[in-house]
Order: sequence, then C-alpha cells, then structure tokens
Amino acid sequence: MRILIAGGRGFLGRRLSQSLLEDGHEVWVLTRRSLTEGEAESGLRRLLWDGRSCDEWAEAINEMDAVVNLSGESIGRWPWSAHQKQRLRDSRLQPGEALVEAIRRARKRPAVFLQVSGVNHYGTQGEEASEATPPGDDFLARLTCDWEASTQPVEELGLRRVVARLAVVLAASGGMLPRLALPVRLGLGGPIGSGRQAMPWIHEADAVGAMRFLIENPAARGPFNLVAPHRITNAEFLRLLARALRRPFWLPVPSFLLRLTLGEMSVLVLEGRPVWPKRLLELGYHFRFERLEEALQAIYPRR
Repeated sequence: MRILIAGGRGFLGRRLSQSLLEDGHEVWVLTRRSLTEGEAESGLRRLLWDGRSCDEWAEAINEMDAVVNLSGESIGRWPWSAHQKQRLRDSRLQPGEALVEAIRRARKRPAVFLQVSGVNHYGTQGEEASEATPPGDDFLARLTCDWEASTQPVEELGLRRVVARLAVVLAASGGMLPRLALPVRLGLGGPIGSGRQAMPWIHEADAVGAMRFLIENPAARGPFNLVAPHRITNAEFLRLLARALRRPFWLPVPSFLLRLTLGEMSVLVLEGRPVWPKRLLELGYHFRFERLEEALQAIYPRR
C-alpha cells in the first residue's frame, strides 16, 4: 500500500510509519521539517506542507491508497490559556480541512481515511462509555467533536472513513508515561486526587496494531475506541507503575494543589471516564497487551 500520514513525525506517527515500512509499504509524511538521515534511510518520504493548505502536495493524493490524519498539538502543554486552546483547535481543524480539499481535487481518490481522535470525546466523568455513548460537553469533548468533523466530508467523496479514539498511549519514550514515571522514580509515587478516577490506556504496540487493523479491514467504518480492555483506576495504575519501577507508592497528590497549579488542565489527571473497546473487539482485533501489568513489564523489563 501507499500511505500518506499527516502528523507522521510525531510520537505515534513515527511508530506507525516504522511498522508500515518494515512490512514493505510505501509511506509519505506531510511535514514542515526535513527528514533525519535515519528516516531517509528507512525509506520514509517527505511532502512539505504548512499544515493549513494543500496546493504544494495535492497531486500526491492521486497515488495514495490510504490517508492517516494524526495532526494535532499535544493537549499536555501547559497552560490552557485562550491562546493555547485556539492553537489546539487550529492544529487539528486546519490540517483536516486541507486533507479534505486535496481529496476533493483528486482524480483518483484513496480507498480509506483514518482519522485519529481521543476517548475524551465522551467527557471525563460518567459511566463506562462505548462508541454509542453521546459526546461530552467539556472543552476536550468539544475539541474532539470538531476534530472528527473536520474530515467527515471525505465520506461524501466516497472514502471509507475510520475514527480511532485513542486512550493514553504507553511507551518508554514519548507520550504521557515518562511524565507519570518521573515522580515515581524519585520516590514520590502515590494516587492523584481521589485515585478513583478511571485511567483508560493502550500500549503503543496495540495503538499501532489497531490502527493498521482498521486501515486494512474493509469492514471497519466509523468510530472505534482504541483502549485496552483492562479497566483500571488512577491509583491502581500508579501502584502498578511503582511496582514495575521498584519504587515506593505512598504520597497522595492533593486535588486542590493540582487545580491551583494546572487550572482547567487538571482534568487530565483528576478526572477520567472508563471506556470499552466494544467495536474493536467485535471486529476481531486481538490485543497484545490486555492487562497493564503485562504492558508495563514490556516497557520496563526487569534486569
């Protein structure tokens, strides 16, 4: 397959590109930066863009079998000022709209479009959510709704569109796990706030594996929750992380302190809703890492 990835130089995009290249697929990334020597040697190809328009690269769409949209600035950048919130929106909506315009102009259109989103779509509070659960009404939920909507028009252009709603992706480097592991390594591990809030997660191998499964499976269409089937709370997550790192687990972090320092952004760690991968399991995806203990053991192997 020939696959175009917007956001292919990010944490998850690099891992997806590497997996596809290793299996003999041709991968192009839309990026503002030059490829590293290692990326170029791996066979990765670059298309230069500004993240907002398609004039310089739209012709390349005619050669693609699949398009993946991973574009979007990290929600973990502090603080969530009005300016930063607008950056989060622009970094998601503008690339999506540019990809739609390129596909609209194409003489030969790709067969499938994978749009990445997040499980925050369902809000950060409530009972267990599945793909049929209505969206929430907080900032993150509205952001994911608009993010997904930015590429919905490709369905009207005849493409099979899949929306991958990701949980926290666990990896040794990149993503949220190194930030969570740092205080634990320093001996300051403990529950955050009440510790009872849900913490949906997925190992990077399953995040990449599930995305590829959805791209390659012609029956996949619409939203899918990319989250491990092991339901776990924040306290349980951090206790297992401390065990994997052989560090103590004893110091709770008070909610008021996080709200004081992080403001609205504190919902990322103080709130969490359980999410179930109903449609992914029904379609037949088999997780490599169903349980958190197994995932952490693979990330932090004991020497």
